[in-house]
Formats: sequence, C-alpha cells, structure tokens
Amino acid sequence: MTHSAYLVETVRRDPAHDPAGRALAGELRAAGIAVGAVRLAHVFEVGPTTAAAAEQLGRELFANPVLDRMTVSPASEPLRLAAGERAVTVLRREGVMDPVALSTLQAAEALGVHLERVRAGRRVYVEAEPEVARAACDWVVRWTSNPVVDRALGPEDPWPAAPRPAPALGQLARAVPLAGLDDAALTQLSREACLALDAVEMRAIQAHYAALGRAPTDVELETIAQTWSEHCKHKTLTGPITHEEFDADGAPTARRDYQNLLKQTVFAATQELDLPRCLSVFVDNAGVIRFDDDYGVAIKVETHNHPSAIEPYGGAGTGIGGVIRDILGTGLGARPVLNLDVFCVGDLDAAPESLPKGALHPRTVLRGVVAGVRDYGNRMGIPTACGALVSEPRYAGNPLVFAGTVGLIEHGLVAKQPRDGDWIVAVGGRTGRDGVHGATFSSDALHSASEVESGGAVQIGNPIEEKKLGDVLLEVRDRLSAVTDCGAGGFSSAVGEMAEGLGAEVDLSLAPLKYAGLQPWEVWISEAQERMVLAVGDAHVEAVCAAFAAEDVEAVRLGRFRASGRLVIRWGDETVADLDLDFLHEGLPKQARQARWRAPRAQPFAEPALTPGEALRAILATPTVGSKAPIVRQYDHEVQGSSAIKPFAGVGGGGPSDGVVLAPRLGSRRGIVLGLGLNPGLSDHDPYAMATWAVDEALRNVVAAGADLDSCAILDNFSWGDCRRPEQLGSLVRAAEACRDAALAYRVPFVSGKDSLNNEFELPDGTRAAIPGTLVITALGTIDDVLQAVSMDLKGPGHPLLLVGLSRDELGGGQLAALAGSAGGAVPRVDLERAPGVLRAVQAALATGAVLACHDLSEGGLAVAAAEMGFAGGCGLELDLSQAPREGELGVWGWLFGESPTRFLLEVDPARLDEVRAALASAPHAPVGTTVAEPRLRVRHGADGWLDEPLAELQQAWAGALRLAFPSAQG
Repeated sequence: MTHSAYLVETVRRDPAHDPAGRALAGELRAAGIAVGAVRLAHVFEVGPTTAAAAEQLGRELFANPVLDRMTVSPASEPLRLAAGERAVTVLRREGVMDPVALSTLQAAEALGVHLERVRAGRRVYVEAEPEVARAACDWVVRWTSNPVVDRALGPEDPWPAAPRPAPALGQLARAVPLAGLDDAALTQLSREACLALDAVEMRAIQAHYAALGRAPTDVELETIAQTWSEHCKHKTLTGPITHEEFDADGAPTARRDYQNLLKQTVFAATQELDLPRCLSVFVDNAGVIRFDDDYGVAIKVETHNHPSAIEPYGGAGTGIGGVIRDILGTGLGARPVLNLDVFCVGDLDAAPESLPKGALHPRTVLRGVVAGVRDYGNRMGIPTACGALVSEPRYAGNPLVFAGTVGLIEHGLVAKQPRDGDWIVAVGGRTGRDGVHGATFSSDALHSASEVESGGAVQIGNPIEEKKLGDVLLEVRDRLSAVTDCGAGGFSSAVGEMAEGLGAEVDLSLAPLKYAGLQPWEVWISEAQERMVLAVGDAHVEAVCAAFAAEDVEAVRLGRFRASGRLVIRWGDETVADLDLDFLHEGLPKQARQARWRAPRAQPFAEPALTPGEALRAILATPTVGSKAPIVRQYDHEVQGSSAIKPFAGVGGGGPSDGVVLAPRLGSRRGIVLGLGLNPGLSDHDPYAMATWAVDEALRNVVAAGADLDSCAILDNFSWGDCRRPEQLGSLVRAAEACRDAALAYRVPFVSGKDSLNNEFELPDGTRAAIPGTLVITALGTIDDVLQAVSMDLKGPGHPLLLVGLSRDELGGGQLAALAGSAGGAVPRVDLERAPGVLRAVQAALATGAVLACHDLSEGGLAVAAAEMGFAGGCGLELDLSQAPREGELGVWGWLFGESPTRFLLEVDPARLDEVRAALASAPHAPVGTTVAEPRLRVRHGADGWLDEPLAELQQAWAGALRLAFPSAQG
C-alpha cells in the first residue's frame, strides 16, 4: 500500500453558495479588474497516507456533502485548470502557526488516520481574459495575503515538498565577547542581534561581566535585553527627566524635574486617592477593582503595534490572545468576560504610491486586524463589545492596535506568590521560533525592511488551544501558588519576573517544541502563543498536570523556584545561563533625559467652504466618526449572554452607544460599564488638553450609560514617537501630567496602563515619520441594576431635550478642522474644577429614571451627537441654541461642530422635566428643543436657521464610512 502526500480540495458546487467568492469578485471589480466568476476553494495537504484515507478525510472532515464538490489528487500532480481560468493558492510558510492544520491532525487521529503532516490553504479560481486573470491573481496575493507568514503558488508552481529534518544542535550556548568593544562596536552588536539596547546599557552589561571575569552567553545576553527592553521595563518613563516648557516665541515658562515620571504622575494619583475599591493596582498582569462583595473586576489593555504593522491578522490576534492571558494570569486566574479593541490606521483612501515604502495599505491593515480580533475572540467565546477607530495619514507607516480584556475574579484569589521549592510548570502551546525578539522588536522604530529583518517577531495565534488552556486553568487555580502568562519575552519574562526576589532553576531541554533545531536562547525568549507558567507545590503538581492532560493540554515541569537570588538555566546537564537576579532586575542604568515642549502659535480657525449640512454629512462619513458596523458585525458580542447596552442602540441598532453594559454574574443584575476616550487630533495643539479630553470622554461615556462615578477606574495606554527626541518626550510629559491632574480631579484612580514608544517609521532617506501622540483612556465602572442603564437613542416625539455643559468656540484639532484642513482654532479644554460636578449631576439626573436617552457630545460636536440620536431612534429633533449654556461667543461652526468636553444631550420624560432639572441644578444646562415625528434634524439660533437635514440622508452618510475597507459589508 503506497503512502504519499495528497491534496484534498473542496469548492462550492453552486456559486450562489459561495459568498466569499462573490465578495472577492466584487472587490476585484471595484478595483477596476473586470473578472467573471471567482471561486474560493479550500485545499488540504495530508500525508503520508493512502488515497482511500485521504478520501475518507475529505468526506468526513473537509467537505459538506450537500454544498461542496471534493477532489483528491497526489500533491505532486500539476494543477489542472479549465479554459479561461487561472488560480492562485495561498499557504502558511513553514514554521508559522496554522490552527486549522493542527485541528486537522487531531481530528484525523480521532478518525483512525495517522498523519505526520497537514497543510491548509485557500485557492482562488478566476475566470477572465489571460492578462486580466493574471492581474486578478496578483491583486489577491497583494491584498489578501502577507509574504511574512504566507507563500503564494501560481498554477505553474509545484506543490512545496516537506521540509528537511532540522540538524542536531551543536554548541548549546555561545559566549558573546564584550571585552574591549567601544561604544560603536557595542551598538553595532546590539543592532545586529536585535537587542534594542543603547551604548550606555551595553556598557553596563560589559562592566558586569568584566567583574565576573567572563563573557555572557547568548542566553544571558538575550535575557537581559528582553528584561531591559522599553516594552517590558518602561525605562523612559521610569527614568530621570528634566522637562522644560516655552511659549510660542521660545521664552521659557516652566521647568520640572522628575526622577520617575510614571510614579510621580499616574501612579502618584492612585496612591494619593488611596481608594478602597482598588484591590490590586500596578503589581500584576491587570488592575483589579471591587465589583461586589464576592468578586473583583480585572482589566488590562495592551498594545500590539509593531507586529500588527508587519502582519495585521497575526499581530492583532495574538494581541487579543495575549491580553486574555493577562486576565487569566491576574491573581490566581480571572474569568474573561469581555474584549475591547482600538485601531488607529492611515488614510483608507490613500493612493498606494503615497504610502511609505514597506508599509501595508491601511485598508489591508484594517481588514487584517479586525479579522485577527474576530477570530480570536469569537473562537474563545468572549464577547468583543467595545471599541474605537481612528483614521489619520500619520498612522500609515505605524498603525496602532490596542487590545483589552475584562475579567471576574473572587476576592480571595487576587493575591499570589511563588514559594521556595514550587515547581515551574509550563502549560499550553509548544514553543517555536515565532515571536523571537518580539519584545526588543517592539522597542525600536519600524523601517522599510522591518518585515524582512523582524519577520520572526510575528506570531499567529491558536485560540482553540488558549480556550482549553483557560478552561483548565480556572478549574485548578485554587491549587496554584502563582500564575502568569508568557507574553513579551516568553519563558524569559514569565519565569524571570516570577523569580524576582526568589530565584529559579530551569531545564529548557524539557520544554515541548513545535519542531527540532531551536537553540536554547530561542526557546527561552520565543513568544510563541498560548503558553503560561504556573508555580505549583509538591502536594498539587500531579493533580494539576493530570487536569491539563485530560483536556489534551501539555503541562511540563521545567524546574523549581529556589531562594537563591539567581536564575540558572540548563539544557540537560549543561548550564547555558547563570544570572544574578538583582542585576537582571535592578542593574539597568538610569539615564537622564531632556524633555521640551513649545506652545504652538495661536492661529485663527479657517472655516470650510461648505454649508453646515455638507460639513455634517462629510464628518459623519469619516471612518473615525461613521458607523463601525462592518467591523462590529463580525464580532460575537452576545456570547456569554450578558449584554445589556450593546455596541449599537435604537431601531435596528442604528446608532453608536456611548458605553457598553453587561451583567457578568448569572442571577445578578449588577453590571459592568465600559467606555473609551481618545482624540489624537488635539496632540499637535496641546498634549495636556488631549489627555484631559480623553479622560473626560471615557468617563462621560460610562456615566451616560448609567455608571456610578464613585465606582470607576481608568487605564492609560500611551503610544508615542521616539522619546529620545526631547520634543517627543516633552509632549509625553504633558500628557502624563494631565492624567495625574484629571484622576485627582474626578477622584478616579488609574489601575493599569501600558506605554508603547518608538512608534515611528524610518523612511529610506533616513527621515522618520512619527505618529501623533496617542493616548487611549479606558474607563470601567459599575451599575447596581443593568435594567436602569440608559441608551443613546431617542424614544419618541414630543419629549424635551436638555443640553448639559458649557459650549465654547473650541474647534482646534477637531473633526471640522480636519475636514477644512485648518491648523488653527482654540483647542478644547477640560475645566477640571467644574467637570466632575457636571458628571455627578448627570449621574443624579439618570438616577431619577426620567431621562429617556443620554448621549455625550464628542467628535463632531453637537450636530453629530444630535444626528446619531435621531437616526438611532427613528425620530427627528428641532433645536434652538439661543438659550444654551455657553462661555464666550460662538458662531454657527462653534455651536454645531465645536468639541468642548463635558457635555451631554438628554431626552427627558416631559411629565418629569422639573425633577430632572432639579437633579441638574449644580450643572450648567438648558432646554434646547424637542423631539418630533418628522425624521429631520433642524437647528436654529433664534431666528437664524442653521441646519435642516433629512435623517435618512445623514444615516446613509454615516453607514457608508467604511465602504472602502469593507466593500461587501452593509454599514
């Protein structure tokens, strides 16, 4: 009986049942490629096996007997095409995680078919004239695959042969001589080895090993580089900084010195507030605040920017997978209940030739990151229900991906600590080269060759493996001493951080590998996904390992924690690293940095050459403001059955919710409220104003949905340019100071955060393109009863509308300014003395139960908020702003599109208007109109009519905002 490799192909019999093929055909035609039929097939290489076994797998695993046509052929056989047809096949490269292939291996084994090799790919058949078909296949490769992780085969290309076995390991650990190297040579070594360490840091390592009288091994050097990386150590924000400020003419106005910026700003605010609702802050993988008498809420938001720029699908997927593990690794294990995401991408309409060389098109990036988050969250059964999108040209070379997860954890499981003698148990996926140098790669700038030089830093996730891992972990967590995830730096960071203050001995040769041939340093720092490290005592280790084995999750004892103060790593009998933990964690030299910020010169706002109605349509149609339905509808936000306020509100889900509300405990109506805030457009004007605006937006989003401000906590995620440049660091200092001031003003603590620096793209001529300073604030609060939550959609005609908060002529950095191309205008500023009182007054008004709808005024101002409330509720609005609360003089543009913070538009039960106004007595507010049956938005100022637009047309503009990125989706 002959055993060979076979290809099993499945394709839909009827094109009507091939929506993916039809969608691809539509995208090709939209790109100007006049194709006929387009078919999408799935291809599986299985082997070595028999033809009969391959056919069995096709029938029982791959093909739908009603919808699909199946063919089986030897892998060595050339592809046969019909006349007028061309095809392209896309496969994962060798060594890249392929979850479909892994699942196939397991399923085949269950069917009694033993396989050594499976490849899963997709094949696109195109009917067209030869040159058109060739262009179509080239387009498919360019827009639906990534050469970093994929390889494309044309119809003439032979099927790739099985890889040769890896050679046996030779020398296990290599000494890296540092003695006698000058700064230039040390810097070159750091660059060539992808260590991301500067000359000062390399000199510190050089001096340490000179005192020991030996050279470091490659394992030791890689461990130090990972531990000292900007990604892991946050050394810029924790080092000494001298900050100077200047006015627009260059005259000095202020100077401040910091020994540790984070501790003296963000951390300091939390410490000064010292609120009892904080159960765990800045000491674990996530922050934890009180939810009820039994549970806390764990929350973490991470960045995965550089990997997502190279491979959007894998970068975003492993970003969300990693932050889920952060929640699983908080305390002794929290149960994930919700995911969130924020994407910042370049101009979706950009001409390809306008993009930096080596950068993916923003549409490719957006599709990839959405698919990555979708596939990970959906397959793990965690709702993705909160998010935001910003589209701005400066993100073209360096897109940003923020991924967050919320979890529940019992109060008694929040604390953890490994003990002397505990076993170090690695659980989950196997280790490969994927993700090597991820931490150090993320600590440097991107450039045109990043995808070639740093492709190994990219990973592809396997959510099914993580689902099993998480389920078992939650089952055994009461038997553990400690747990953490293998994030940036893999075993190096997980074991190294758990061993801090203790010590550890590890035998790396015991780690399960995806394939042979990995060097010890690769095994140690690989960021291969779906792995965690446990500390388990002798009394429980057998039962814990057995529980994982019962669910087909590998659990291996790699060594023990020891009270030695050293990290000793062996490969069998050979010691490959012996590190002093005090030097590893405390030996990083503190480097003084200079920070400067110069106030921009005030410029008048340049009004757009549009009518207010035209401007409103244009703003509603931007990706930043418009409907995110093509993204959100790909996510399962109903799984777990806990949602109360969903991402969309109103008739048919026609409007964007401010915050999302969920009830995570079965049988309890107590809820979690989540909201986001960011406005990078303000950074160019004043990062302080940008940061306070973001805090205010996040908090008003959760308050608008019904959260108690006194239950809230916030998280900060800074993504910035190269802070070795004083002007970049200066803007970051102002943003951090703003976070401190805002937290103290609102009496809301920061409980977790993350900074991602060096978000710049190095162009071929050596110049750098930096992103705008970007701060994402995540707000988390609670509500006693989710049935009392308030949505943003209007509930019916004849109801009074109240505008709460002061409006000012603040258009600088906003959506209208971007539309008009105006660099001028006053920047929106939060009044930190008044703003907390306004939020508390709105909270009191909502508590009356007489507020029917509440929507915060955000990007695009009053006109956008009113339009969204109208088309969400299916009824119109008539507004008169002549008596609305204001500060200073405003014209039509300022009233309609100004982005002054701390404002809300409320729809009120007419019979209880006085009750609501009494609750709002401490806040500036006024009646500004009423809801009407006619679906139009009319705005006037006394006798002056400013706006009169059909809501249907406004909703149409809003719904089509992402048509370029998702042409086959309905917004």
